[in-house]
Amino acid sequence: MGVMLARASLPGVLAQIRHVAPVRPSAAPEPVTRVYAQLEHDFGMLAPPVILHAPAPELLAACWIMLRESLLAEGTVGRAAKEMAAAAVSLGNRCPYCVDVHGAMLRSMTGGRYTAGELETVPDPDMRRIAAWARSWQPREISWRPHAELVAVATTFHYLNRMVNVFLADSPIPPQVPGSLQRVLMRLFGTVMSSATGRPGAPGASLSLLPGAELPADLSWAREEPILAQAFSRAAAAVETAGSLSVPRTVRELVTAHLAGWDGAPVGLSRSWVTDAVRLLAPVHRPAGRLALLTAMAAYQVDDQVIEEFRQGRPGDRALIELTSWAAFAAARRAAVPALSPIPSKRRTS
Repeated sequence: MGVMLARASLPGVLAQIRHVAPVRPSAAPEPVTRVYAQLEHDFGMLAPPVILHAPAPELLAACWIMLRESLLAEGTVGRAAKEMAAAAVSLGNRCPYCVDVHGAMLRSMTGGRYTAGELETVPDPDMRRIAAWARSWQPREISWRPHAELVAVATTFHYLNRMVNVFLADSPIPPQVPGSLQRVLMRLFGTVMSSATGRPGAPGASLSLLPGAELPADLSWAREEPILAQAFSRAAAAVETAGSLSVPRTVRELVTAHLAGWDGAPVGLSRSWVTDAVRLLAPVHRPAGRLALLTAMAAYQVDDQVIEEFRQGRPGDRALIELTSWAAFAAARRAAVPALSPIPSKRRTS
C-alpha cells in the first residue's frame, strides 16, 4: 500500500518543492535511495518536507531519522498524542502546510474530534495539555513533565516547520482548488495517510543511515530513551557538519546570539530587524546571515529575493539546504525543553 501510494503521488509531490531541484527516485544516488525506500514503506509516500533535503543526502537522512523515530516508531506515547503535538507546534510556528497535514492525520485518527485551529479547547484533558505545551515556546513553567517522545516530536516539528515554510507552499492541496473541495481533499488525505502508515514501525530501524555520535548537552532530554538519544545525536552531528561547511562562523555566532535572547514571539511583518542585525557582518556574508536569521526566527518571511541574494555567492542546492537546515535546527534546539522526567505510567496516551 505504501509503495503504491508513493509512486502514484510522486508527480504532485515533486511539484510542491521550490527553490531546489527535487531528486527523483530514478536518478537518486544510493544514500538517497535508502531513505526514499524507508519513507515509502513507513510513511506511505515520499513526503515533501523530507525529500526536499535530498540535495544534501546526510541532511535527508538526519531529517528522516528524527521524524521516523519521534513520530512513526512504536513507543510509550500513542500516535494520536504525537500528532497532537505536531499540529500544535505547527500552529505556534505559523506553518499552514504542517497544520493541514497533521491536523488531517489527527482528525482521522480520533474520528474527527479535533480541529487543528482549536487544539487547546479539546475536551480530553491529556490531549489539551499536550496541545497547550507544544504550542508554547520553551514552556518552562509547566505542571507536568511531557515524555521524551513528545519532546522529540516537538523538536522535530520546530525544525520541519521552518524548512517547510522556506521550501513548500502553504498547503499540499494546489491553490487553484476551491476552498470547499480543499477541505474534502484534506479529510481524504488524512484517512488515506493514517491507513497507509499502518502499524508503528520498529524503533531504531533508521539509525544505520548515519554514524553514531555523542549527544549534545542541550538535547539531554533524549537520554531517557536510548533510541531517541541515538537518533538526535546522529542528526545533530550531521547538521553541525553541514553548518561548518556552508554557514560562515560569524553567521553561526550571530544566529546563536539572537536565538539566546529570543522568547519565541513573532518578529512582525517587517524585515527591518534582520537588516539591522546583518550590518554586523562583512558584506560578503550578509546574504547568508539574512537567510539564516529569517529561517531560524521568521521562516515565513523568506522569499525569492532572500534566496536569490544567497545564491549569488553560493549557487548550489546543497549549500542552500545546508544553511537553512543548520539555522532551522539551531532554533529547534533552542525551543526544546532541556530537562524532563518521563511520564510515571507506561500506559499509552490515546
